Amino acid sequence: MNSIETKDRIDTLDYLRGFALLGIILINIVFLLSAQIPSPDTLDAAYWKFLYLFVEGRFYTIFSFLFGIGFYLFISRVNAKGKNGTILFLRRILVMFLFGLVHYSFHPGEALTVYAVSGLLVLPFYKLKKEINLTIGLLLLLLFGLLAIKPLLPVALILLGLTAGQYRLFEDLVAKRRKFWWCTGILFLLSLMVVFYHNKQAPSLSAEGTLEMYWFYHIGIMVGPIVSAFYVGLFILIIQIPIIQKLLSPLKYYGRMALTNYVLQTVLILFAGYGLDLLGKVSYLQSLFICLAILASQLIFSILWLHFFRFGPLEWVWRMVTYLEIPPLMLHKQEDK
Repeated sequence: MNSIETKDRIDTLDYLRGFALLGIILINIVFLLSAQIPSPDTLDAAYWKFLYLFVEGRFYTIFSFLFGIGFYLFISRVNAKGKNGTILFLRRILVMFLFGLVHYSFHPGEALTVYAVSGLLVLPFYKLKKEINLTIGLLLLLLFGLLAIKPLLPVALILLGLTAGQYRLFEDLVAKRRKFWWCTGILFLLSLMVVFYHNKQAPSLSAEGTLEMYWFYHIGIMVGPIVSAFYVGLFILIIQIPIIQKLLSPLKYYGRMALTNYVLQTVLILFAGYGLDLLGKVSYLQSLFICLAILASQLIFSILWLHFFRFGPLEWVWRMVTYLEIPPLMLHKQEDK
């Protein structure tokens, strides 16, 4: 595989990470700001339903899958350099777990600790054949999805991400475009069916805490991976179109600093909640507008930061502790960014 194909593959994953972060903040802000429960038959209620039909559990799923791909790429590349990929990966997820513990004290729903533990559980699968990993991953996804055990879903998704790395799914995407169109078309039809069924089960907002609302949330977790897979397929296809790739290029920088931006989302949301005294005082729609302001500031920050530096701030610390060496941070002008 030549260097151009490698760069394109990495760029695609960075675009996807940025895309996933967009959806994650839409959900996190509602809970971190304790948004007011919408009144029935209002725009707020419509936005609440939109979040639970198309966002909740969909982007967290994508992020988990991407972590699995990153897991595979990291160990493979380290091994190729003659180093012990397993030891370095264990050190890497330990650092992630410590980041997560700090993050958890401010955001109890954070995912870094979950990914670290899940990565540890999936590590033994790295040496298994891809066919075995695919079978086990799909069975676990089906089991955890049907039972709606959200905390365990990342184990299955990370394993499937690792398997995607083994199958080299994100390499030479141009040659695989036809297959992606077919798969995405099928996923689109499946997504239409499951979202239609999910919408039919939506109870009144006054039913919060009832069995009907619990079932609605349960279905959302069950069908989430199908919708997430459709999002990934569609995004990969449209990002191959040059004009769209250029328009969405800020997402690449946003995704390259995924760890920093994920934690920074929490910082900015909590600043809005406590610093601006918005905690418990915003509606669902107002949370969307705050999201847009935060995302705009993060996108600009990511572009400017990576214009001068090789890594995001937390990515640099993560890399330093993983390799037990201080990597160069400044980006020289002659280097290819």
